[in-house]
Amino acid sequence: MVDYHMTGGGAPTGLMQDGRYMQQEDDWDRDLLLDPAWEKQQRKTFTAWCNSHLRKAGTQIENIDEDFRDGLKLMLLLEVISGERLPKPERGKMRVHKINNVNKALDFIASKGVKLVSIGAEEIVDGNAKMTLGMIWTIILRFAIQDISVEETSAKEGLLLWCQRKTAPYKNVNVQNFHISWKDGLAFNALIHRHRPELIEYDKLRKDDPVTNLNNAFEVAEKYLDIPKMLDAEDIVGTLRPDEKAIMTYVSCFYHAFSGAQKAETAANRICKVLAVNQENEHLMEDYERLASDLLEWISRTIPWLEDRQPEKTMQDMQQKLEDFRDYRRVHKPPKVQEKCQLEINFNTLQTKLRLSNRPAFMPSEGKMVSDINNGWQHLEQSEKGYEEWLLNEIRRLERLDHLAEKFRQKASIHESWTEGKEAMLNQKDYETATLAEIKALLRKHEAFESDLAAHQDRVEQIAAIAQELNELDYYDSPSVNARCQKICDQWDVLGSLTHGRREALEQTEKHLETIDQLYLEYAKRAAPFNNWMEGAMEDLQDMFIVHTIEEIEGLIAAHEQFKSTLPDADREREAILDIQSQAQKIADYNNIKLSSGNPYTSVTPQTINSKWEKVQQLVPKRDNALKGEQDKQQSNEHLRLQFANQANVVGPWIQAKMEEIGRIAIEMHGTLEDQMSHLKQYEQSVINYKPNIDKLEQQHQLIQEALIFDNKHTNFTMEHIRVGWEHLLTTIARTINEVENQILTRDAKGISQEQMHEFRASFNHFDKKRISSLDADDFRALLISTGYSLGDAEFNRIMASVDPNNSGMVTFQAFIDFMSKETTDTDTADQVIASFKVLAGDKNFITAAELRRELPPDQAEYCISRMAPYNGPDAVPGALDYMSFSTALYGESDL
Repeated sequence: MVDYHMTGGGAPTGLMQDGRYMQQEDDWDRDLLLDPAWEKQQRKTFTAWCNSHLRKAGTQIENIDEDFRDGLKLMLLLEVISGERLPKPERGKMRVHKINNVNKALDFIASKGVKLVSIGAEEIVDGNAKMTLGMIWTIILRFAIQDISVEETSAKEGLLLWCQRKTAPYKNVNVQNFHISWKDGLAFNALIHRHRPELIEYDKLRKDDPVTNLNNAFEVAEKYLDIPKMLDAEDIVGTLRPDEKAIMTYVSCFYHAFSGAQKAETAANRICKVLAVNQENEHLMEDYERLASDLLEWISRTIPWLEDRQPEKTMQDMQQKLEDFRDYRRVHKPPKVQEKCQLEINFNTLQTKLRLSNRPAFMPSEGKMVSDINNGWQHLEQSEKGYEEWLLNEIRRLERLDHLAEKFRQKASIHESWTEGKEAMLNQKDYETATLAEIKALLRKHEAFESDLAAHQDRVEQIAAIAQELNELDYYDSPSVNARCQKICDQWDVLGSLTHGRREALEQTEKHLETIDQLYLEYAKRAAPFNNWMEGAMEDLQDMFIVHTIEEIEGLIAAHEQFKSTLPDADREREAILDIQSQAQKIADYNNIKLSSGNPYTSVTPQTINSKWEKVQQLVPKRDNALKGEQDKQQSNEHLRLQFANQANVVGPWIQAKMEEIGRIAIEMHGTLEDQMSHLKQYEQSVINYKPNIDKLEQQHQLIQEALIFDNKHTNFTMEHIRVGWEHLLTTIARTINEVENQILTRDAKGISQEQMHEFRASFNHFDKKRISSLDADDFRALLISTGYSLGDAEFNRIMASVDPNNSGMVTFQAFIDFMSKETTDTDTADQVIASFKVLAGDKNFITAAELRRELPPDQAEYCISRMAPYNGPDAVPGALDYMSFSTALYGESDL
């Protein structure tokens, strides 16, 4: 049995371990232990703590005083929390058996370096609550709290420091001890939230609701952290100072739960790191094996292709082989070079990683070492080099053969093209019906052919020599070359024989045609100019003529009479030319010469001469009739010209005089504006009464147009001039009347007196030097200065913008009047109209349709109602209308 020492009060006072002392607090005093509230808290907490371990063995306790009395569950608890086997318990029911079991448990505790004081087996067996709770607290200190150490502090201080650090960031949490600091429950929630923030909504907790806070922490810990509920929220809140040991026991469970999770996470991370390194290495090994296999397989497949030296027959096939080789060099090999480089890099990287991670070096499969790949690659490049040299040599050989074969084909084609049709040409009898000139031409042509034939002798010899060389070089298509060469040689002999026979036939025929040729030449010399004269005569007789005067048509008639006087001499020349042709035909008939074609020196035949002469005879009377008809037409046109000119020479000057007269009237008008208006209306009517004279002239102009008469030397006035002058006259009168009307409107609207209007007109006319009723910018500036304005450039530009909004550079009298009326009279403004509407509306910001109809004439009231927009202000009523925007729009300051 362990030696137990009791203090004066009989309660355990401390725990000795390895020469160090965990001093208990003063509250472990007998009197305090008997506090019912603390005892209740310790019973619940220690019971829950014990059950949290006993459940691992499939059991639990209900009453901490009774269930440990036989020592069996006490020994089981120690085995679970220590992980060690205790001596076999005694299963008897006698007191001695129970004491022995409890002593075995106490001995085990003592074997762990714990010196129990004042705790004996008998008290436990007797169910002494004070001793049982003290023993359990000792076990908790040893196995749950003792190993907690933060910065070399004691167990209690380390646990307190751990709590302080974990809860430091949280508001309303200040852990200074293991009793009062935990009463509001926030510290428990903060511990959980610090490690598992997804389990606690900390911001929603209230310091003034400790029961809810405590229950929330206890329930979350039990449900998600596997920490049984060891405390009651009501007990903690209802106690002035909660039991420290109960709090420490419960908090230690949090420490171990989170500490264990951290250790597990660290261990898992270490394992994952090791596995990741191993997996990466295995992946690199697999990649190396795969890349090495692929590369070696490609090398083994490519080398036989590069070592194949079977030549092709044609240059095209060998060039295809060269193109395939270039494609291999350009497309297929570069990726393999990259793969080989990447393979070596991967191998070196893998070996480095294995060495750094203390792994054995990687040994590739047999035949897949880097050296094996290098050997295969070296073999590949040697084969590649030999294949390229063989390709180039073979291509050079075939290139020579192809060159010779192409040269043979080219020369043979040229020769065959030259000889094409030559036999038919030499065999034809064209000289039998040829003229002398044609015979001579055929002889010269034949001489040229003989020279060409001699020149082609060298080409034929070259063709034969090339064919012989192709045979010697074993050209694959030699049979076709030989057959073509033989055909060329045979044809060459035939052409030589035919050339000699044709020359003899041409020389004999030449002598027979020389006599007839002299007569043909004489005929041609005289027939050509006579034929040209007849063609010119026919062209002149049929030539279209356009005349516009009597003089022009009389000139044409005189020329025609002169032509008719030359016709007898022309007829005699025609008969002489036809006699020469008759003599040539008689000679040909007498000597039995076949004249196969007409005169070689001219295309003009006797039939042509007779036909054209007959045509000339027919055209002469037709020309006579046409000239007579045109003469009658020109006489009629001259009558129309005179008729139009007489009328136009009266109307034109009348319009000009009226234009000058209205200009003077516009400038020199006197009397009131109404008198001026009356005078202008009478003047306008007098001008309109002249319109029948214009209409008569239009009718005469219509006749001239229908006769297609385009000029009239008897007058300078055209109908277009008359029309423009007449329209301009009417427009000027209308504009003058409108100007007076506008002056009346301006006078009435602006209150300008008659004297002011006369003064404005006199000033404007004074500066209107050109009498165009408009002033340019300089004249307008002078006018303003004369009326008393002192103008700078900016002010003048502003005035010009108002009187000349279109930037035409000219100012009309009406624009001047408008400007002066604005300067000298009062005008309504948008603000004044708004103020007037406000009076009608009874000082409201809107007006109704009823008010408008009551205050305004019907048509003006309806005009406003149809154009006013609804009023949307805060004081609006149904049917309210916005008179402000309407008034602004009236003066162009916004869209109406």
